[in-house]
Amino acid sequence: MLCLFNTNFNNFVLNLNQKIFTMIQIKTTKVAQSKLNEIDFNNLGFGSVFSDHMLICDYKNGAWGKPEIIPFQPMSLMPSAKIFHYGQSIFEGMKAYKDKDSITWLFRPEENFNRLNKSAKRLAIPELPKEVFFEGLKALLKVDNDWIPSVKGSSLYIRPIIFATGEGFHASPADGYRFLIATAPSGPYFSGKVSVLIEEKYSRSANGGVGYAKAGGNYAGQFYPTQLAIEKGYNQVIWTDDNTHEYIEEAGAMNIFVRIDDTLITGPTSDRILDGVTRKSIIDIANAEGIPVEVRKFTVSEVIEASKNGRLKEMFGAGTAAVISPISSFGYRDQDYDLPELEKSYASFLKDKITSIQTNSAEDPFGWRFKV
Repeated sequence: MLCLFNTNFNNFVLNLNQKIFTMIQIKTTKVAQSKLNEIDFNNLGFGSVFSDHMLICDYKNGAWGKPEIIPFQPMSLMPSAKIFHYGQSIFEGMKAYKDKDSITWLFRPEENFNRLNKSAKRLAIPELPKEVFFEGLKALLKVDNDWIPSVKGSSLYIRPIIFATGEGFHASPADGYRFLIATAPSGPYFSGKVSVLIEEKYSRSANGGVGYAKAGGNYAGQFYPTQLAIEKGYNQVIWTDDNTHEYIEEAGAMNIFVRIDDTLITGPTSDRILDGVTRKSIIDIANAEGIPVEVRKFTVSEVIEASKNGRLKEMFGAGTAAVISPISSFGYRDQDYDLPELEKSYASFLKDKITSIQTNSAEDPFGWRFKV
């Protein structure tokens, strides 16, 4: 890749798959005063403080425009903007890591880009050009390089978003959209033990719906049932299928795995289940390490029976934010079931494998790391 610089623009020449060269100009306007000195990188929460800059790119007149890096700031939208009325909004979750040599790495970003456009298609949002996503993201990470934590267990959380900016009260797709990337230096997503409630009434998604897309409304619909579970003393909800509520599908905003005896089990992706990047990685690592894996439907009754007879060894959620979040207990029909505390768990083993690849502290036999 050839990089040319002048005072206002980073000019990137990108060789696309078709071997066509496309010039992208990314205008950069830097903050007058950085907030970096105000941040305690040894005591980071998750996604609560934000880096100095953000990337924006607007869709107007039937085409995506030029991306631009500007200071992180409020945005102005008209009350008639369709995002407020019809919810055309999608997002992704990614992380950037620094290794011991201060080199910045991403983890499987191609998967996030492909899923973003898969979500866009489902919500009738124009698909984003690949060069806008990748070159914009790399330019942003270079501008805010000092915001990427080097503290173990921390990372720069990256939030790409596309939402409708076009105006009108007519129930139809908007004619304008904004692609935005904001970032936040973040510590661990969860800490302490996690207790979950198996949901029997509410559903996260349904066949033919948008459950497989990272649409904002999917998550908004989870909040109320989760609040009810919290009021009962749980941290999160385990989602079951919308038809019978017999099959376990996801845990909170994460994919779910259970270990019965020595076999790791997770449900297949579908219209209802997000095709998680961490989920894919766990399956691939487990297969490579000789851990038996079954991708199949599994029922609440199967899990409860395994718990009662001592065969249920582990249960954990998997996603970008937490990587792997072990579940210590679950509740179902007014009864709680505890998971055993294992010295050598699949969850800790697999999380260590993934984070070691992400932070360039171990070999990457899968080719997942992406150098910025």
